[in-house]
Parts: sequence; structure tokens; C-alpha cells
Amino acid sequence: MNRPLLSMRTTLVFLLAALAGAAVGALTTFAGEGTPRGALAALAAAGLSVRFFDRLIAAEPGAGGPRRSAGSGAGEGAGHG
Repeated sequence: MNRPLLSMRTTLVFLLAALAGAAVGALTTFAGEGTPRGALAALAAAGLSVRFFDRLIAAEPGAGGPRRSAGSGAGEGAGHG
């Protein structure tokens, strides 16, 4: 098995999401909200950050994923207003 478990892009997305979650959790805890609220804020921020960083970082060349361009949505084009 010579291939990596996760691609470099996926690893970077998860790493940035973990760092964002840790920063939000630490700031929430230091603000006096307590450890449980800090942990919940960290988990929420990490979860939302995965989607943000996934869209922010460009896809790998040749990866024909489910991404579509801005004009390829349903309901757009000739005859649809």
C-alpha cells in the first residue's frame, strides 16, 4: 500500500479546521464562558471551518469532483428569466 490515507488537500483542510476550532475554544474559555462552552464553541467552529476551507482551497488538478461553476446551476440559462 503505497498511497497515502488522505490527500494533501484533505489533510490541510482538517488541520486548518482543527486550528480554527482550537483558537475559538481557547478564546471562548479565556473570555470567562467556562470550559464546557469553550469546548462546544470549538467543535462548532471546527465543523463549520471544514466546509469553509474546503471551498477556499482549490481542488487538485484532474480531480473531477462534484464542484460546479457559478453558471451551471439548475434554472439558469436561456428561457429561464
